[in-house]
Amino acid sequence: MNIQELITIDREILGGQPVFKGTRVPVETLFDHLEAGVSLDEFLDDFPTVSKDSAIALLDIATKFLTSKNAAELYETVD
Repeated sequence: MNIQELITIDREILGGQPVFKGTRVPVETLFDHLEAGVSLDEFLDDFPTVSKDSAIALLDIATKFLTSKNAAELYETVD
């Protein structure tokens, strides 16, 4: 899955905050839950409009993105 299949960014949906495609669930919510120690299954129970495949694919993309050889350039853009 590519990122365009996973998320939507639309000013009409939560002011343009990235959300899981086809939902109003912000992508950030997944990371907030995981950071707080909530399991992926609990997150999915809390947000049934997000599929497990989508959540796992997003985590996979984030991992690849953040561990790429060009990660230092990425980190500079978010400081």
